Amino acid sequence: MKIRVGFGFDVHQLKDQHPFVVGGVTLDHHKGAFGHSDADVLLHAICDALLGAANLRDIGFHFKNTDERWRGISSLILLQETVKLLSEKGWQVGNIDAMLCLEAPKINPHIPAMQQNIADAIGISTEDISIKATTNEQMGFVGREEGVVAYAVCLIEKN
Repeated sequence: MKIRVGFGFDVHQLKDQHPFVVGGVTLDHHKGAFGHSDADVLLHAICDALLGAANLRDIGFHFKNTDERWRGISSLILLQETVKLLSEKGWQVGNIDAMLCLEAPKINPHIPAMQQNIADAIGISTEDISIKATTNEQMGFVGREEGVVAYAVCLIEKN
């Protein structure tokens, strides 16, 4: 068996009165992430971790923000497409560990739904998906609620 580890990072600007989708869950908040797709920062970081582990470049290479096919699309679809790319190369996902960094809203109540969305998109158990959240202690653009950040690591396996 061959294994690889990948790392992903993503950041999105927060805007007033914009939908806030994280992990495929729409959060009730006065601000939301802005981007070409649904701007799901968590799923974008996970996609980048998976693509990097398989040496398949990055999310922007496969899902360009200038391509109208991806405008407003659910990032759960981008995650499914990412997993297809890995599968074509013989890789399967072992586990994911992710961290969100934002001041508000509280993420903890939504983690089980996020885990289920990701598990369904990838085809692995929710027990193989860790999602955590922290604040930036009111410092920097995250602390001022101008943006949201996500980090992810993953393990992929090839038999």
